[in-house]
Amino acid sequence: MHAFHDSRVRYLYETLSCGSVRAAADKLGIAPSAVSRQISLLEEELQATLLERQRKGVVPTDAGQLLIDYYQQHMAHRHDMLAKIESLRGLNSGSVSVASGEGFAQAMIAGPIRQFRQHYPGVSISLDIAGTTEIMRRLREDEAEIGLVYYAPADVHIVSRWSAHEPLFAVVGPEHPLRHAQRTSLRELTAWPIALLNGIYGIRQLLEHAERTDKIRLEAALTTNLIHVLISFVASNQGVTLLPRLAVSTELAAGRVHTVPVDNAALQHATVQLITRAGRHLSPAANRFMQFCIHGMQALQTAR
Repeated sequence: MHAFHDSRVRYLYETLSCGSVRAAADKLGIAPSAVSRQISLLEEELQATLLERQRKGVVPTDAGQLLIDYYQQHMAHRHDMLAKIESLRGLNSGSVSVASGEGFAQAMIAGPIRQFRQHYPGVSISLDIAGTTEIMRRLREDEAEIGLVYYAPADVHIVSRWSAHEPLFAVVGPEHPLRHAQRTSLRELTAWPIALLNGIYGIRQLLEHAERTDKIRLEAALTTNLIHVLISFVASNQGVTLLPRLAVSTELAAGRVHTVPVDNAALQHATVQLITRAGRHLSPAANRFMQFCIHGMQALQTAR
């Protein structure tokens, strides 16, 4: 049985997560040679090769993957222990890490985050904006406690704590011919330039499913990774896009855009979900914040 220093496993984990020694070193704020040295010492201790360098970056060997699994389990147990200690102190301090799609950020800040901070000003909140694929990864790897996603794919490592019906609408500008339409279709929308999110977002994945059911192909005039770019495209009367109403609530209230229901079952039955990693014990602060999120999202649904 070989002894090894647990602290060195982090360097292996960060290198594999970031894709290279240099990227890991930049994240950790140290020299690349120091990262390489720690991994080499770990390999010497275990007498095993832990990573392989390929054209697209570094990948773990079988032994390296065992170390990564060990590290993730160790960090999850550490988090649970800290959460239990935090519960003894109450909610006068602590932190909550949240990963959300961009379209929900405004509603999160105006609703659950504002209300939670009024009650628990000593608890800090980290809100990172990412696409659905990245949010799922962060939850699986315990980089975030709570995720708010749209059209999340099935994943045995992820559980839904709350979900709500949130259809995808056609979004048009204030001068668009469809602005007062009762309904539209994907085929009708092809008559105008269309702006779409790229493929890492649940919205785009949902649209691809809808395209298959309608046997149609949406040719994007503009693709982007930012929802506010889509809104600017539409508000300036350059074309159309497709988004949930929650993502354009401020613009709708101001009359900058209009939404039109789309005749497609997949788009009409889409959902928004609050998710966590299966088996993860949330900290008291995260559990309480989850309650604020559910209440806030329910209030938004009722207000429509």
